[in-house]
Amino acid sequence: MNMQDNNELVNLITNLVLKELNSGEIPINKVPVSISARHIHLNKEHLEALFGANHELTKVKDISQPGQFAAEEKVTLIGSKGKIENVRVLGPLRKETQVEISITDARALGVKPVISESGNLEGTPGITISGPKGTINIKKGCMVAERHIHMTPLNSKVFGVIDGQKVNVKAEGRRGGVFMNVVIRVREDYALDMHIDVDEANAFDISKGDMLEILK
Repeated sequence: MNMQDNNELVNLITNLVLKELNSGEIPINKVPVSISARHIHLNKEHLEALFGANHELTKVKDISQPGQFAAEEKVTLIGSKGKIENVRVLGPLRKETQVEISITDARALGVKPVISESGNLEGTPGITISGPKGTINIKKGCMVAERHIHMTPLNSKVFGVIDGQKVNVKAEGRRGGVFMNVVIRVREDYALDMHIDVDEANAFDISKGDMLEILK
């Protein structure tokens, strides 16, 4: 298939999806939401330092994004003011270790709450992490993850947004409101899903699976 044929196919699929959206069968401009509890992504070196040489993650269940999973392994986060135990490890392993917490967690730990997009560790503080086989101190990587929406290239065409764009998202209900500066993240292997943390979900009285409206 040449480039022209491929573009025509994408346009055809997009038009079919838009037609279905306009029929009322699928909510227009609405995305499902997932609530991210505190968790950690580990690289191989840190996994072995915390859980022992040649240790491999044990999958408990798949999570919203394809290929990602919640592992059986848990760690303890230790800050200057306190610690938080039983923090879930998510797989698969990454190139760099990243700890994702809420602002409430950051204050309880005594860590500066820096909001950053997942994968961007620059300017983020470090933290001490303890596991059953050892303890490590990372110099950076502890963050409050920036709220974001995962979507495929087809989704982005349907919603009329592009990768890296920031949009506003509306939540209905008695404690509803508008989330500002929500980052669009586009990749072929993503599933349509908005990610917020526990603080944000509680403030707006949002439950997993609720449908929120992209306002742009």
